[in-house]
Amino acid sequence: MVEIVIWPAYIDAELTRGEGRRVPQESAVEDPTVDEIARAVQQVGYDTVIERDKAYSREGWTARGRVLVQNADDSSKNDLIQAVAAYVTAMRN
Repeated sequence: MVEIVIWPAYIDAELTRGEGRRVPQESAVEDPTVDEIARAVQQVGYDTVIERDKAYSREGWTARGRVLVQNADDSSKNDLIQAVAAYVTAMRN
């Protein structure tokens, strides 16, 4: 079983690429939550586990949590992150 980790920083519009954002600025969203990310991943068709007590290393000690995506193909992590950003944007509109 392959697990992919998705941190809120990956799609956060307030961060730079150097601070951890992995999607283009126009695809990013402001202050994404692990709940939004988990719902978006489930829309793509994967199971998720939310870990709320985890902090992304580039964000210091701010524990926003992370989402573990289960049974995903590791080679598609970038595609999954792009899809999650699009779904979170759509959910907010």
